[in-house]
Amino acid sequence: MSFLVSKPERIRRWVSEKFIVEGLREFELFGEQPPGDSRRKTNEASSESIASCPKRDTMSSFLPDSSCYELLTIIGRGFEDLMVVNLARYKPTGEYVTVRRVNLEACTNEMVTFLQGELHVSKLFNHPNIVPYKATFVAENELWVVTSFMAYGSAKDLICTHFMDGMSELAIAYILQGVLKALDYIHHMGYVHRSVKASHILISVDGKVYLSGLRSNLSMINHGQRLKVVHDFPKYSIKVLPWLSPEVLQQ
Repeated sequence: MSFLVSKPERIRRWVSEKFIVEGLREFELFGEQPPGDSRRKTNEASSESIASCPKRDTMSSFLPDSSCYELLTIIGRGFEDLMVVNLARYKPTGEYVTVRRVNLEACTNEMVTFLQGELHVSKLFNHPNIVPYKATFVAENELWVVTSFMAYGSAKDLICTHFMDGMSELAIAYILQGVLKALDYIHHMGYVHRSVKASHILISVDGKVYLSGLRSNLSMINHGQRLKVVHDFPKYSIKVLPWLSPEVLQQ
């Protein structure tokens, strides 16, 4: 009988255990709390507002210059195959980042408007569970979008590589809690996301959950009034159809 465990299995167990520990901490099930700490947290939560979300790194923290980034391997593609996603190294600090490069010359005017809307929303939103844009700039004929490198990739990557038999309920609850916090913030800001799917849920090396896919966000404010129904389908989002609820598809 062999007690050796394959490398993929070791990775799967390590990732699973990390989620379990982070999840227990998040749900206040990990360790004992000091007396009075629970009440203090409740008071802090009740006084917290959308406007008082923790400040994150701004775009000015990374230089908008393509020469500052060493492009490494390609880790993804998208946006009608006009976008290439690279793992890159930010030369001034040596930090690993993700660089999305979109070929603007091949984009239609409608696509460019679509991208402009994404950049506007990225500057407007400020929440710890929404992926922050470190820098955005145009290099030659390409739009570059620099974000933090998510070591665990997306929830889709985890399911396809390490959790092919399914994640534990605690890991799922922990990931969804981060997603719901992001969606609650987006809705309070007067927007709907319209593209919540596994590939748009990213997990960093320290287990933090981030929601991406800001291109599909749509404002619910029209002429100063908040809309109750959206009669608009996100463009270039055929792949999101399997993730939509029956109620949305029925519209």
